[in-house]
Amino acid sequence: MNKKGKYGKYLSFIETIAGFIIVNLAFVVACLFDTDIVGFRWKVSWLVVNVSYLPVAMMFNRFPMPRSIHVDRVVVRSIEGVGMHALFFFALLTFLNSWVHNDSFYLWFYGLMIVLLPCGLVATRMLVKRFRRKGRNYSTAVIVGTGETAHRLRSEMLADAGYGYKCLGFFSINRDSMPADDPLCIGNIDTLEEFIQKNEVNEIYYAESGENYASMKRVMRIADDHVVRFFYVPLLNAYVSRAAQLSNIGQVSVLDVHPDPLSGWMARTVKRGFDIVFSSIALLFSPIVFIPVAIAIKCSSPGPVFFRQKRTGYKGHEFMCWKFRTMRVNSGSDCVQATRGDARVTKVGEFLRHTSIDELPQFINVWLGDMSVVGPRPHMIKHTDDYRKIIDKYMVRHFIKPGITGWAQIRGFRGQTEELWQMEKRVECDIWYMENWNLFLDIKIIVLTIVNAIRGEENAY
Repeated sequence: MNKKGKYGKYLSFIETIAGFIIVNLAFVVACLFDTDIVGFRWKVSWLVVNVSYLPVAMMFNRFPMPRSIHVDRVVVRSIEGVGMHALFFFALLTFLNSWVHNDSFYLWFYGLMIVLLPCGLVATRMLVKRFRRKGRNYSTAVIVGTGETAHRLRSEMLADAGYGYKCLGFFSINRDSMPADDPLCIGNIDTLEEFIQKNEVNEIYYAESGENYASMKRVMRIADDHVVRFFYVPLLNAYVSRAAQLSNIGQVSVLDVHPDPLSGWMARTVKRGFDIVFSSIALLFSPIVFIPVAIAIKCSSPGPVFFRQKRTGYKGHEFMCWKFRTMRVNSGSDCVQATRGDARVTKVGEFLRHTSIDELPQFINVWLGDMSVVGPRPHMIKHTDDYRKIIDKYMVRHFIKPGITGWAQIRGFRGQTEELWQMEKRVECDIWYMENWNLFLDIKIIVLTIVNAIRGEENAY
């Protein structure tokens, strides 16, 4: 039997130790800023602080983060951990009747925790990612299957060396299905067991139909016999979310291919509350930008300051979208997309588009409830009618409100779509955002949008 790799063996342990170090560091700093606790049962408080982190560490180990790293998810996970710590901490203090009477201690302690714990977990993950990119802490895998899903899985595994995967190749389920022109196809499942005996394999991914139960059962037995982890990969197309959720109806498994974090009233309230606060602040300070921009637009060419256009919004409903006018008044503005070097765009308009200042009036749409600060960009009606016919899952992006900026925009998929694949990638990004939404993801997108606006957008014209 081949010797198994040690990938990931110490990650949970390192994260747990890092968590306890952060908890104790926050406790020490809080004590330094609140000297009253030094003489008031500080030993009991110190013990309770550490005991209260045990459930958090157990939660992190029970539900580990995926090998890919998303900072917003780590932050959300960390804040959940801080909340769980506070729950146990206050419960134990109540039980022991050992409260610290100065409230500033709790403010210092949890203020530091909510900053240090996310930073610590992100730093730990980035350190692991760095080791993986140097060829350490990796997982060796083989894929049973030679179809589109199998090749897409391999591409995702190797997309970032920080994921820590080393894909050795493919195995077909029988001799007849072996592609002769695929150098990555090692063999069929008749030779799988021999290959595992001669090579270090940590994981097997079965990317064939689950209805072929005999073949899947055979591969599962081989994995079990050689202590190799087995994963079943559903044969789903590229637009099905990696965040898909599995549930049951009786004894039958059901996959929700488009889970929506915004389907709950609490999430919708949080997002709408954030939109109202953010847009209200933006509109409060808008005269600082709006007045000079309005003067520049009026001086650049005759016509109105604002440009209003019907766009497709939430659940396909139309709404009137506001922008600063960047073009000379023309008859094709509602059906012809702007192109690089478009003669209709004024000199002032070029600057407004390049810096995304032309989008600022859409805070009016956000405040009115037609849009959100972050979401899929709204398209003109003609584009919606055209693309819904030729792009799979195009209309799925309308299950949430459109946004001033979005995940697709910060990833470079904005501006003119000269080829169909560009719009397909934009739709893919929009659906990913819809299915992975959280408040910190919105904040991350807003920050990156501001950074891109300062640098200037290459595709904004």
